[in-house]
Amino acid sequence: MRLEEVIDPKQISTNKEDLTNYGQDWTRYYEPNPEAIVFPKNTQEVQALVKWANQESKKIVVSGGRTGLSGGAVAKDGEIVLSLEKLNQIGSINEIDSTIHVEAGVITEDLQNHLRDQGYFFPVDFAARGSSHIGGNIATNAGGIKVLRYGLMRNWVSSLTVVTGKGDVLKLNQSLVKNATGYDLRHLFIGSEGTLGIITEAEIKFTSPPKPQQVLLLGAMDLDAVMNVFKTFQHNLQITAFELFTELAMKYVLKSTGLNRPFSTESPIYLLCEVELESSETEGEILTAFEKCLEEGWLSDGVINQSEQQAKDFWRLREDITESLAFATPYKNDVSVRVSDVPKFMRSIDEVYKKEYPEFEVVWFGHIGDGNLHISILKPENMSMDQFLQKCRKSDESLFSKIQEFGGSISAEHGVGLSKKAYLSFSRSAAEVEAMRAIKRHFDPKLVLNPGKIFDL
Repeated sequence: MRLEEVIDPKQISTNKEDLTNYGQDWTRYYEPNPEAIVFPKNTQEVQALVKWANQESKKIVVSGGRTGLSGGAVAKDGEIVLSLEKLNQIGSINEIDSTIHVEAGVITEDLQNHLRDQGYFFPVDFAARGSSHIGGNIATNAGGIKVLRYGLMRNWVSSLTVVTGKGDVLKLNQSLVKNATGYDLRHLFIGSEGTLGIITEAEIKFTSPPKPQQVLLLGAMDLDAVMNVFKTFQHNLQITAFELFTELAMKYVLKSTGLNRPFSTESPIYLLCEVELESSETEGEILTAFEKCLEEGWLSDGVINQSEQQAKDFWRLREDITESLAFATPYKNDVSVRVSDVPKFMRSIDEVYKKEYPEFEVVWFGHIGDGNLHISILKPENMSMDQFLQKCRKSDESLFSKIQEFGGSISAEHGVGLSKKAYLSFSRSAAEVEAMRAIKRHFDPKLVLNPGKIFDL
């Protein structure tokens, strides 16, 4: 049976530009080579496409906003790319259950804005909010900048509609608060990277808007000082974010954006701390914590926002880092360790880079409040891309060995995809991997969905 017999030909593209655009994510190390791009408009069309793929021995790669950095949405071997961008409807708000029905192709920022206009708040947030899709957020269990206060995407998914690799449609949990009827299959599909099923619809939880917030930009003396500052602010204050970036990151983002340096003193490390103003006393408590950190010698300088625009500018210093590094075709890693292990881990891997890869310029930033660090290695101008990738992948062995030593994760937010599957054993035991393979075989016995991602079968 031809693809055109399953879905309207107007919803199929073999245009070269579309094949390139929809056949890859933000990684640029794989050559996209899909057979076609299809644009289903509802769950029923997705189900029909999956059943057709089973029947015709075709492979499917699911495409959302394509903002991932692990090759999870790459179609390089003639797969059919199934784009969910047409499934973009936001349903009505259920104010009693504090949920809203959305289709998988809804853009994260559109949902945030829609709920804000209704007086509510969706807290899963990150720099790619303007292009990432809710379905992709669920499929990778997205984190972002407010995990410290609100948790991961997993915490905000009340129910799911999923088309499995067999073509079965599962409606999971039905937004029940309590449901003790066996396995909660919803959580198998959250973070599964499109390898078990295609998420088409969801009931998403929301909450009331946060209280006004104060944003501080702080210059820390060293890594140990970072954790002392974190502990001091966390003790009496409701922190919604606690972010770190280095002086090297600061220089690149200032050059790229034209923003002004927030204070004259250069520091090896900068902290962006966002605090919720819970009461009339909170501003005084923030100042007390700030002064204590200065007196202890943990901070060299710092500034508290005096306007909403200044708060936005502080956040740009952190959120615009990725864009400011794009010119150097950075090789990126997204890892995590226990929060308390962050200083020791950063020092140990920095030593490896300096000793074994002195030609590398390494930019660090991350979410210190949840132990998630982003590492960007910038390509030297005099090095070919092939040489650069070869060296970076060699350095991954050192990085992931350290991760294993610290009991951390080789991927904190962006999944395993293609780029990290060879290193899965650094974070997961052989028994865990085999259990995941068994789950894959059950839901997708013909290996139709997202082939070659996470692990091989």
